[in-house]
Amino acid sequence: MTSLPTLLLLPGLLNDAELWRDQIAGLADIADCRVPDLTRGETLESLAESVLAEAPPHFALAGFSFGGYVAQEIARAAPSRIDRLALLDTAIRVDTPERAAFRRSLTKAARAPGRFQGITDRMLASYIDASRLGDAELTGRIKAMTQRLGREVFVRQNEIERRDGEAALRALQCPLLIICGENDQITPLADMRELAEILPGAEFVVIPGSGHLTPMEAPDAVNGALRRWLAR
Repeated sequence: MTSLPTLLLLPGLLNDAELWRDQIAGLADIADCRVPDLTRGETLESLAESVLAEAPPHFALAGFSFGGYVAQEIARAAPSRIDRLALLDTAIRVDTPERAAFRRSLTKAARAPGRFQGITDRMLASYIDASRLGDAELTGRIKAMTQRLGREVFVRQNEIERRDGEAALRALQCPLLIICGENDQITPLADMRELAEILPGAEFVVIPGSGHLTPMEAPDAVNGALRRWLAR
């Protein structure tokens, strides 16, 4: 019996395997889906090393948001081990001064006394499409996931320095897929389109009516794109 190829699914900030629940189930017939733990490292390098230490010699790799930066670090460290790469709702540049200042403000707010709320109702408006804000099942999953991971994980991941990944991505010689929610406010469509344009041969898929959290908001569309990519 032929074993299935391994697909490593890297979660975003304050995300765990719940982010990828529908991909794990929906792609089980064509891939051995695994979700590495990105909650413990202090740098992108240490996170990449921990993923590589647990991974098989070759694998398909998909990184969402913060996980996309980790995927780029893996591409920098071990490009020959990546059979194909998908980047979902992420970025490849270092933080602008404005973004760095915003990130520091989030860390300060997270460290304030009191119960850590994770992604609150107020914050959800920037994470998911406006049409889904009344979806209690979706918003409940998101809030529970971010509260479960908690303050320490948020601060640790938020403070990790982002690195420019363009050179590492350009050097890859494998099928590339770029996915972005049409109404993503965290990593806007225009930025993701620019990313796709600098990577010759990359397939660019826009998920209509979705915000930032495409794997949870539009699992069928994301699974379809990943399934085509895995078959390339």
